[in-house]
Amino acid sequence: MRYGAVAVPTSDLHPISSSRVNRPAPKKAFGAESGCHENLSTSSSEMRTQIGKKAHRLPRGHPALEPWPSDVKLYQPYEVEQILLQDQANSLAVQVFLRMCGLEFQVEMRSNAEHMSPSGKLPFIKCGAFVVADLDPIVSFIANKGINLTDHLDAAQKADMRAYMSLANNILGNAELYISWCDENVLNEVTCPRYGSVYSWPLNTLLTWRKQKQVTKKLTALGWITKTLDEVYEDVDHCCNALSERLGNHLYFFNDRCTELDAVVFGHVFTLLTTPLPDNRLASIVRSYPNLVEACQFLEKAFFQKPTANTTDGDSDNFN
Repeated sequence: MRYGAVAVPTSDLHPISSSRVNRPAPKKAFGAESGCHENLSTSSSEMRTQIGKKAHRLPRGHPALEPWPSDVKLYQPYEVEQILLQDQANSLAVQVFLRMCGLEFQVEMRSNAEHMSPSGKLPFIKCGAFVVADLDPIVSFIANKGINLTDHLDAAQKADMRAYMSLANNILGNAELYISWCDENVLNEVTCPRYGSVYSWPLNTLLTWRKQKQVTKKLTALGWITKTLDEVYEDVDHCCNALSERLGNHLYFFNDRCTELDAVVFGHVFTLLTTPLPDNRLASIVRSYPNLVEACQFLEKAFFQKPTANTTDGDSDNFN
């Protein structure tokens, strides 16, 4: 996959950088974050093939089954200089979900991706004549084409899966918004420079101020604006603990097969582990649950990492 005009030699994934850049910059290696490593004997391409075959598909000729276009595009902000925590997590969740389903797509970065989205949510995909934003609508859209990852679940398991997805998005997603827009250090050193980096003055200041007001209004409605930073970190810890207990010693949350929950948790965990912030407590909390880190690394290797002559199974620059 290509990102902008920069070829990525070993991995499609990139961390958020805290520096301000006025134009697309070359991709940098991930931060030196230590994590759980697993030696896997199966190559990345083989794992993608094996896992993709497990996605349930309707038989040929079914009226609901339409061919997946070859020119599907996923739109998001620029990774190196613009994208913020929650948007990065959501984009990774959609990307890994599409790859779990074995669907081809290209990532297109746009400075105004947020304003291109029909709902204002990111990321969004353009599939033929359809434009669909956010993970849940994208999952439903793909299910209408006869492809889903939950055919192996019974009704109770599907309900549990939705509950854990809601937990991850409501806690980790809101924590990402809070840290980005309500923590003064992160706001001044990371969020404001990044969000406004693609605009000239005074538009960069005005749009950043307007976005902050929007996020503050949302967090107020959800009861998060009155939380202290320590309370937010405590909520994240409780959420990770619940997810860790559900995952146990497995690499997937249900029946040793991938679901939307695995995609959602991967997006959040990977983003929190690899994003440099003035305070690294979020990454430290996530890293205290080795099974979440291990599952995240497994999915990164299976769906994103490109094997090279200098890369052996089990190696991952993103967690070194």
